[in-house]
Amino acid sequence: MFLSALVVAHNEESRLAACLSRLGFCDEIVVVLDRCTDASRDIAARFTPRLIEGAWDREGPRRHAGIDACQGPWILEVDADEHVTPAMAQEVMALLKNPTAQRYLVPINNYIGSRLVKQGWGASFGIRNKWCLFQKGTKHWHDQRVHPQVTYQGLAGPRLSHGIDHFVDDNITDMIARLNRYSAAKALDMGDTPHWTRLWPNIRRLFSRFFHCYVKRQGYKEGVYGLCIALCAGLFPLLSYIKYQELKDQNHAAPPKKPT
Repeated sequence: MFLSALVVAHNEESRLAACLSRLGFCDEIVVVLDRCTDASRDIAARFTPRLIEGAWDREGPRRHAGIDACQGPWILEVDADEHVTPAMAQEVMALLKNPTAQRYLVPINNYIGSRLVKQGWGASFGIRNKWCLFQKGTKHWHDQRVHPQVTYQGLAGPRLSHGIDHFVDDNITDMIARLNRYSAAKALDMGDTPHWTRLWPNIRRLFSRFFHCYVKRQGYKEGVYGLCIALCAGLFPLLSYIKYQELKDQNHAAPPKKPT
C-alpha cells in the first residue's frame, strides 16, 4: 500500500533533518515549506523532491496544500519536531498490508528537553494521541490559527501500540514562549469568530483546566514539569481573552484612514 509522509515546516532547520531521516520507510515524503527564510528548503531537498512552498496564515489551508499534493492513498502526517520510532514504522508497514479502517490513532510520547513527560497533557496545551495515519480524503482541517478543529470521515481504527516521539519544548522557557504564541494566535481567531469574550468564564477555566491537567491527568507525578503544563493550560484561555480585548482596544484607538 502506497504511503505518503507529510511534514509541514516553518523555519525548522535545527529539527527538520532528524524528522525526515526517520521517514524512509514511506513511499514518498512531501514537505510543505511555509515562509521559510532559513535552510529548511535545502535540508528538505536532501530527502525529497516533493516540496510545496508558499505562505499561509492559517493551519487548515497549509495542511491541505500538503494533503492535496500527496500521491498515495494513505498519509502519515508528522510535524517537524516529531520522530517516528522504528517500532512504529514496522507496525505501520504491517498494518497497511491489510487495513481494516480509514484512520488510526497514534500515541504521542512528549519530551521536554531530554525528559519523557507522560502525564498532565491536555486542555489545549498538549496531546497524548492523534489521528495522523489516515486515508486521503477522510481528514479535514478547519481554518483556525491555533488548535484548529478537525473533522473525519470513515471508520476509526484502534490505537497503535507504538508511537511518535514529540520534542514539544526544549525547556520551561520554551514552554512559556509557546504559551505566548498560542494565546496571541487564539486572540486573532477570537476576533474572527468572537467567543470566550467574557472575563469570568475564562477565570473559571484557569482553575478547571489546571485541575484537569494537574489532578485528573496526574500531572503532579511529573514534578515541576507537570505543574508548568497545568499552569499554561489554565492560563491559555485567560491570556487569549486578555490579548483579544487588547486587540479590540487597539483597533478602536486607531485613527480613521484618509480617503485616497
